Amino acid sequence: NHQRLEWSPDGSLLAFLAGDELKYNAYLMDVLAVAEVPSGRVHALTAALDRAVLSPAFAADGRSIEFAVEDDGLQYPARVTLATGAIERLAPALVVHELASAAGHTAVLASSDRAPVEVFALEEGRLRPLSAHNRALFAELTLGTVEDIAFRSRDGAQIHGQIVKPPDFATGKRYPTILWIHGGPNGQDDHSLELRSYGPPLERQLFATHGYLALAVNYRGGTGRGAKFARSIVADWGHKEVEDLLAGVDWAVSSGLADPARLGVGGWSYGGLLTDYIIASDARFRAAISGAGSGNQLSTYGVDQYVLEYNAELGPPWRSTALWLKVSYPFFHADRIRTPTLFLGGDRDFNVPIIGGEQMYQALRTLGVPAELIVYPGEYHELDRPSFLVDRYRRYLDWMENYLGKPR
Repeated sequence: NHQRLEWSPDGSLLAFLAGDELKYNAYLMDVLAVAEVPSGRVHALTAALDRAVLSPAFAADGRSIEFAVEDDGLQYPARVTLATGAIERLAPALVVHELASAAGHTAVLASSDRAPVEVFALEEGRLRPLSAHNRALFAELTLGTVEDIAFRSRDGAQIHGQIVKPPDFATGKRYPTILWIHGGPNGQDDHSLELRSYGPPLERQLFATHGYLALAVNYRGGTGRGAKFARSIVADWGHKEVEDLLAGVDWAVSSGLADPARLGVGGWSYGGLLTDYIIASDARFRAAISGAGSGNQLSTYGVDQYVLEYNAELGPPWRSTALWLKVSYPFFHADRIRTPTLFLGGDRDFNVPIIGGEQMYQALRTLGVPAELIVYPGEYHELDRPSFLVDRYRRYLDWMENYLGKPR
């Protein structure tokens, strides 16, 4: 997922990130490995971690490799010693997006719940700021408070996530709550803040700073909790993830935080797919936003970029018709849906083509369920034009306020 080739200083080794068999492509947890030159022999270095890794960088002496580890809401820096295979964690709780090493020094791109990505020197487990591009801007902003949460899903599985409370949060008050779902499914909600067009943590802050409680659930199928956790939804989309997400909403309601009469849901990419699955499974949501999503997976076969993965995980539709219909239940059981839904996407998206939103929009219109469809011209899976990003966020807020009411 985050491929990067890295030569050792003496040119005798090539470090790379290894994936897995094709049927697990959507649930990849990249393993750091090295290939010997010229023999080509490969040695896996981080398989025992049972976590995805990224951004490998050789030390100046070539005896170790530093990298980042995706782990349960964090992404910490680590080092593996090549001679022994020993892995050492280099810093406590933080989120490192990228790492580089040279001349005995290590620099990282890192962010937190309250500060977007900046450049830091990593020195003896601590970060020393090297840039401050966003410091002045964010000093003017009052953000929501992010807290870790944990709860049991329907089948007893332990699920983790975060909740973002409005800046003026008052204990004992119930808030309109938006379940905002990360894409992937590989990936996780973590304690980061990236200023980019796809950034669920930033979008949750958008909702929180407008008075909503925003809920993040690291559902099964995502990374950060090991291979078994990630692969538990193979060829079973819209099942365990939905149970985990709904359990998160149940937790927020039973904890006295969420107003059960003012619930919203949304997301982009696989978060949009899961929004479609959610509203086809539970009618209690008053508003939904499905960005770059799909409810009819049959319609995407041969149109999007995943045909090899589909064949390996589900099998071709003519051989596995029942399975394809099962994972397409939001469209084929659209008559279960009662939630007013905003569908959005780019007309050049070949990751999750806009037909996924168009078909669900037409289905809800046919059924008399309030729906809108917004197509951004010239845009791919992630929107790039600033005016479109502003438009999208305004539509997010307007849609939720229209159906959940203005937060009080």
